[in-house]
Amino acid sequence: MTQGQVLDIVRDAIYTTIICAAPILLISLVVGLIVSIFQTVTSIQEQTLTFVPKIIAVFLGIIIFGAFILTDLTDFMTELWSNFSKYLG
Repeated sequence: MTQGQVLDIVRDAIYTTIICAAPILLISLVVGLIVSIFQTVTSIQEQTLTFVPKIIAVFLGIIIFGAFILTDLTDFMTELWSNFSKYLG
C-alpha cells in the first residue's frame, strides 16, 4: 500500500464523515439559533428549553436523513472492501 493510497482513503473517509454529519449539524444549528432568538425576545432563561427542541429536531433529522447517511456509509465501506486486494499488493 502506497502513501498515496492511504491519503486517498483518509481523504474519502473525512469527506464521507462531513457529508454524513452535515444535515444533522445544520438542523441542530438552526434549531439552536431559533431557540436562542426566542429566549432573547421573551426573556425566558429556562435551560431545558435549549436542549429539548434540539434533541427532538436531531431525532427527526436522523429519521429523515438516516437512509441517506446509511447509504453513503455503506457505499464507502463497499468501495473500501472491494479494493482491499488492490491495497494489499
